[in-house]
Amino acid sequence: MPRLIQPLDTGDPLGPLPQEFAAIMRPELPSLIKEIGMEVTRAYPEYARLLNGPNGQAIRVGVEQSLSSFVDLVAEPSTSTRLRDDMCRRFGRFEAYEGRGMDALQGAYRLGARIALRRAKKVGRSYNFSPALMLSFADALFAYVDELESLSREGYGEVLAQSDQQGEAMRRRLLHLVLAGRPTPRTAIAELCEQTGWALPEQVTLVAVRSPVGVDPAALPGDVLADLGDPQPHLLVPGPLDGPRREMLDRALAGTRAAVGLTVPTTNASHSIRWARRVVELVESGVIEDAPLILCEDHLVTLWLLSDLALLDHLAERELAPVAGISATRRERLVETLRIWLDTRGTAAQMGELLDVHPQTVRYRMRSLEAIFGDQLTDPESRFAIEVVLRATQLRSRSGQALN
Repeated sequence: MPRLIQPLDTGDPLGPLPQEFAAIMRPELPSLIKEIGMEVTRAYPEYARLLNGPNGQAIRVGVEQSLSSFVDLVAEPSTSTRLRDDMCRRFGRFEAYEGRGMDALQGAYRLGARIALRRAKKVGRSYNFSPALMLSFADALFAYVDELESLSREGYGEVLAQSDQQGEAMRRRLLHLVLAGRPTPRTAIAELCEQTGWALPEQVTLVAVRSPVGVDPAALPGDVLADLGDPQPHLLVPGPLDGPRREMLDRALAGTRAAVGLTVPTTNASHSIRWARRVVELVESGVIEDAPLILCEDHLVTLWLLSDLALLDHLAERELAPVAGISATRRERLVETLRIWLDTRGTAAQMGELLDVHPQTVRYRMRSLEAIFGDQLTDPESRFAIEVVLRATQLRSRSGQALN
């Protein structure tokens, strides 16, 4: 029969936990972390969404850090808790940024503690833990949870201590919900609209702000929502970007460059910011000419043609297959001639002027193209597909991203 494992004898009935307790609990951590994650997301559905979002991995690391730190402190009480402390404060800050109170986070901490205690009782039966040891564990565990909650409240308080931060946090939360679209409950948006005094518009225009961010928040009207601390800063402007709105945006940007998405129904806000950010990418890669303020409206065809580069590569491979086996120099000349013909449907003389070659050279190349492509040049669908590929090729060549 295994010996009875007791807390350390310090004269206190709830004495410190023995180091061997840490060795027994450490192998339990992976499955315990998984169990706590399942129970917490079941009890608090908002955390299920976060765990499946872009910050999910960081949250999982934080949970693992909090649990591992408890076992580490049992094994060696002088162990540093700096990483754990930073993570707990970050959890508190995140709750504030999301416009929530601390109730859900505190509830999640305490639920995790109850699950850990349940697991310890199960393990204790196998290792013959004494009742005194289990009491010591429960006492230490809930004292530890109090520490975690206190640290998170510090982070939460840091955010709320900033001027008007709570209102801004709710407005950011509202912006995030609008951009999330369905299946976000309309009641959640309506509640935040009431709390912030923001009138939900029928249409919105999203603006992707480029780094470095120099936006003057004071120049933004109260109905413009903004998240300038996001890795991809953005604004939401109710309605279309008409003359007065354009003037406002120019003042607020104060020299900061930006791309303006299309005006869309509010339920489609995520499309507007996606297109604006894609324009920023195309500017940075050299496809679209840079400017202080770029409108997606001016680049719709480019956005469409380069919306799926991998698919475009496959389309190019299929449509330009007839010239794939030709030498690179001759293929380049023939493809350029074909592009000019599709663009202009001009005469040999007109095309020769654009290509800077003799009209007879144009006629020779066109006969070669007709022989190589055959029915592809007379079939409307095939001809359109080739024209799409060649236009996209020309656009991508500006950034050196030539098609295969």
